[in-house]
This record gives sequence, structure tokens and C-alpha cells, in this order.
Amino acid sequence: MHGAGATQGATVVYRSDARRGAVWHAVFAEEAPEIALVDWSPEAAAEARYLVAWTPPERLAEAMPRLAVLFNTGAGIDHLPLAAIDDGIAIVRMVDPELTRSMVDYVLLAVLAQLRDLPDYLAAQRAGRWAPMPVRRAADHAVGILGLGVLGQAVAAALVGLGFPVRGWSASGRAVPGVQGFAGRQELPAFLAGCRSLVCLLPLTPDTRGILDAGLLAGLPAGAGLVNVGRGGHLVEADLVAALDAGHLASAVLDVLSEEPPPPGHPLFAHPRVIATPHVASMTHPATAARQVIRAVRRHRRGEPLENLVDRGRGY
Repeated sequence: MHGAGATQGATVVYRSDARRGAVWHAVFAEEAPEIALVDWSPEAAAEARYLVAWTPPERLAEAMPRLAVLFNTGAGIDHLPLAAIDDGIAIVRMVDPELTRSMVDYVLLAVLAQLRDLPDYLAAQRAGRWAPMPVRRAADHAVGILGLGVLGQAVAAALVGLGFPVRGWSASGRAVPGVQGFAGRQELPAFLAGCRSLVCLLPLTPDTRGILDAGLLAGLPAGAGLVNVGRGGHLVEADLVAALDAGHLASAVLDVLSEEPPPPGHPLFAHPRVIATPHVASMTHPATAARQVIRAVRRHRRGEPLENLVDRGRGY
């Protein structure tokens, strides 16, 4: 078991990918020798106050009776069984600058692909056709962002920097510099009507599950494109297939699906107007994630407030 020799101070139990865990162990050993990072075992878990995990163990309260803080290894927490996690346990989500940068890169790639008709050119290449199309300007291609949290704001700033008009929608009406803002369900139709590309960066909650349905997609202009980098549960997949097949939407770039990996013959994974990737738009960088946990453990031990706490009532 890694870290077994470190006995002073706090103990953090690591229950996640072993290959990435090697980086975590190296960072803790070099930068936080007072904090023992140990790989998961029932014996270590029984005494530890801190857990790093994507999926916590079943019967968490029994396995870790002294647990104070659960560090989720990603930004989204829709996979966590919140009802089964005691209210006295703080849940901290990962806010990693590298995760944000990689998400920005992916969305820029997707929006530029739609601006420059890459799905059409890929289809033409496969069919052996040489088919030039008119070149469109970024200034004429408004991008709408559903969700203006940390990731949404970073994506918006990057798109504005490339000359795209950017529209943003959120439940609360958050103001973002350079972004035309819309708030609440009542303003959703006006928001959608001006989007040439629609990017979903919403958290998955009971209120947002299935939000990308036939009614929403119909509110987009003919020929618009969809980019879903949120969660597969946001999208009613059959409705997107229908919108693509009818020609209402020109293309979709999907990094998430309702079932991952998709079953053979999945209609979107094989669709000629869909570019699909295996949930790789953004990933937490192990070194920066480890440093975030080190900072948080030190703050918690000093009695200082934790950053990036999950609001259980809001679901993110």
C-alpha cells in the first residue's frame, strides 16, 4: 500500500485510477509529507477523515465512520448517491485549471468545426466527393452557452476572443462580460432563436435532465449545430436523431452519451452528421488535482472554510 510509512498528521484515502494515483503519490510525498496518502483498503478507510474518489464505496458510513470530507475527482457530481452520503460529510468537487483549459480547447474545436462545415467535408471525403462550400465568418456565427459556471464562463471568454458573438443562458441570470445574457425558462426561446451553435455545459440535475429535447431543438434556427459536453442525461437522443434526419440541425458534436460506451449500432455514434468522442473533452490533471486536495486538507485542519463545496440543494 502506497504511503503506509507516513504516520504523522492527516490521512487521505485514494480510491480512483491507479495509473493517475502514481502521480498523486509523488506529489503528496514531495509537497505534503505531513499528509499520508494511502491507497484504498478497509483498514485505512476505517480511520481516515478524507477520501478521494469518483465512486465512493457502498455503505460509506460503515466503511468510513470518521469521514469528514469527500473529494470528488471530477467537476460533475451527478453520479454521486447524495442521499446515501451523510449530511455531515462535506463534498468538494474538483475545480482544476487544466480541466478548464482542456474543456475550452474541446469546445473551440467543436464550434470551429461547425463554423467551417467539417462534418459535411468529412462526409464528402468518405463519399469521394470534392465539394467546396462558402466560408462563413465567426462574426456571423452566434454561439449560445447553456450554463455559465466556471467552465461556461471560460468557454465564453475564449469564443469572444475569437470574434464569435456569444449568448449565455442560466437559471439565475449570471452576468458575464461580453456575453448577451438570458435567464430562466421564460427567456429560453429568445436565447435559442439566435444560436448558430448551441453548447451545453449545464450540471445534470432533476431540472436539467432531458432539457435537450425536441422542443428545445426546434427552437434553434434551421441549420444550427449542437455541442454537448455536459452529460448524456441532458439529451433526449431520439429527438436529436430526428432533428438531424429532418435536416433541421446540420450537425452535432457529442462528448457524452446516455450509455458509455454505446451499444453496437447506436444511432448517434454511427450518424454521418455526428462527431462523437468517448467522454474526453476535459479530464482532471492528476498533479494539479493532488495539489488542490493538499490545499483543502490543510485549510480544513486549520478550521478554515473549504472551497468548491457542493451545494446539495442545487445538486452541484
